[in-house]
Formats: sequence, structure tokens, C-alpha cells
Amino acid sequence: MEQLLLAFGSMALGVGACVLYFWGSNRLLDLALPPRSRNAADNIRRANMIRPWLFLGPAVIILSAYLVYPVFNSIYLSFHGRSGDVYVGLDNYRWLFADAGFRESIFNNLLWLVVVPSASTFFGLIAAALTDRISWGNIAKSLIFMPMAISFVGASVIWKFIYDVRAADVEQIGLLNAIVVFFGGEPQAWIALPFWNNFFLMIILIWIQTGFAMVILSAALRGIPEETVEAAVLDGANPFQIFMKIKVPQIWGTIAVVWTTITILVLKVFDIVLAMTNGQWGTQVLANFMFDWMFRGLDFGRSATIALVIMALVVPIMIWNIREAQKDG
Repeated sequence: MEQLLLAFGSMALGVGACVLYFWGSNRLLDLALPPRSRNAADNIRRANMIRPWLFLGPAVIILSAYLVYPVFNSIYLSFHGRSGDVYVGLDNYRWLFADAGFRESIFNNLLWLVVVPSASTFFGLIAAALTDRISWGNIAKSLIFMPMAISFVGASVIWKFIYDVRAADVEQIGLLNAIVVFFGGEPQAWIALPFWNNFFLMIILIWIQTGFAMVILSAALRGIPEETVEAAVLDGANPFQIFMKIKVPQIWGTIAVVWTTITILVLKVFDIVLAMTNGQWGTQVLANFMFDWMFRGLDFGRSATIALVIMALVVPIMIWNIREAQKDG
């Protein structure tokens, strides 16, 4: 009961503080630049320039504290040793590009980049097109979108049961191995199979992100003018031609935004690998590699260097994504 009261009290205090800040800052601005005075026009113009920054101020300060500062701190730490106190120059960068674990992480991240965004966008587009053509399409969309409500760790636990393996003479509780044994095969430790286990992990993220892609692309498909589709039908185009040559080109900008959004997520993928394999059996990725050096190796310098590599990969795609979204909007 005390925790519940504390939670509600914190919420009330936070909302009250926000209301007090916005009301108080607005009031002070009106007192400093009264709208009814000899310089009323100038005061109103100045107040209108300042007022948005009063409202944006707290968000800008918080973002600076939680986003901008860590970037500069990571750059600082990347030139320092394990404890972050001793300057080591470019030693962390030399170690990084010579390390086998880093090369494995880069290779696996590239695999994820090739497979996951393409597969998620493709399946999302197919699902969006098909569910709009059936009477129970909304129910189908809800079922496909449902994995988005599950955390990555929760989804990993679900798929761990699907990939679970038992001894050959014991009943298999893993769905995949149960099917294999039913057809006379041998049970496999799927997430321990070198190289192929990466694809079994990717399936989890594809399963989650297909719903996201479907919702965005479904909205884009519904925004296509009916006149273009009707003109194609009159010209004798079949449904496949209409979809590929009429609809897809018109939503290509949205497809690109969805693809790049999932790409950014893939570059930061961490939870699934940690929960399923912890980077073992050749499944290491950059974010998990950084986590290992930060919290297991206790090396601030090397973990910060890996973090900067992830940032260098994510930022250009993010900028391009924002520009494309603005064009499409």
C-alpha cells in the first residue's frame, strides 16, 4: 500500500511540477514583456520567439544530459584505459580492429543487416496487402502485430521453448525438435549450430518486427489514389501487376523508411542474443560485445570504443531515415 501511495504521489508531484513550471514561466514572460504597453507589438513578437523555448527547455536539457553528454564521455573514455583514468591514445582502437571477437561481431551484424530488415519489410508488405483483401483482415492484423507487445527477452523465452532440445531417447518439448523427431530425424541443438544459429536468432526479430512493418505499410497502401488502380484494371493489368507496378512504386518511400528503421534496430540488437546464447557458439554481435567488456570485463575504455563504432554505424542511417520520412510526409 505504501508503494502504491508513493507511486501516485510521485506522479502527482511530477505533473504538478510541470504545470507549475509552464504556468510560472509563461506568467513571468508576460510580466517581463507585457502585451499591453507602448511597445506592445515588439513585446508580443519577442514573447512569441521566447515562449517555445520555455516549453522546450526542460526537454532540451534532459536530452542533452542523457544523449549529448554520454557521446562526449564515450569519446573521452575511448582514449583511456580500463578504469578510464589513464590516457592510452589509440590503443583501444588498435586492439579493436585486431580482435577476433570484434571481427565476429561485425560479420554477424552484417548478416543481421542483410536478412532481418529485408525479411521483416517483405513479410510486412505481403501481410499488409493480403489482410486488406479479406473480411477478417483486422483480426489477422491484430494477431500479426501482437508480438510487438512482447519484450525482446519475453520473445526469446518463447522461442527458447521452440528450439529446446532433449536427449534422443527422451520426449522432446521443443516444438521444432518434436516435428523433426516425428518425421524420423534426430533432435538438434539449434541455437548451438555454428553459423546457422544466427538465422534461428534472426527469426525471433523478424517475427516481432513484421507486425510493425505491416501496420506502417498498410496505412501507406490505403493512401494510394484509387484512380491509379482503376486505370490499371481498365488497361487489363492483373492483381500481381497492379501490386508490383502500381502500388509498390507509390509507397517506395515508406518502404525505405520502414527498412531503415528496422536496420537501426538491428544494429543495436542485444536482448535476443543475450537471452538466447549470450554471444556463444559464434553468435556475438556488437551490442553484446560492448556489454561483455563493460559489465564482465570491467573495461570502460574498450566498451566505449565499441559503443562509438555502433554509433558511427547508426547515425548516418538515422539521418537518412529522418530525411526520407520528411520527404514522404
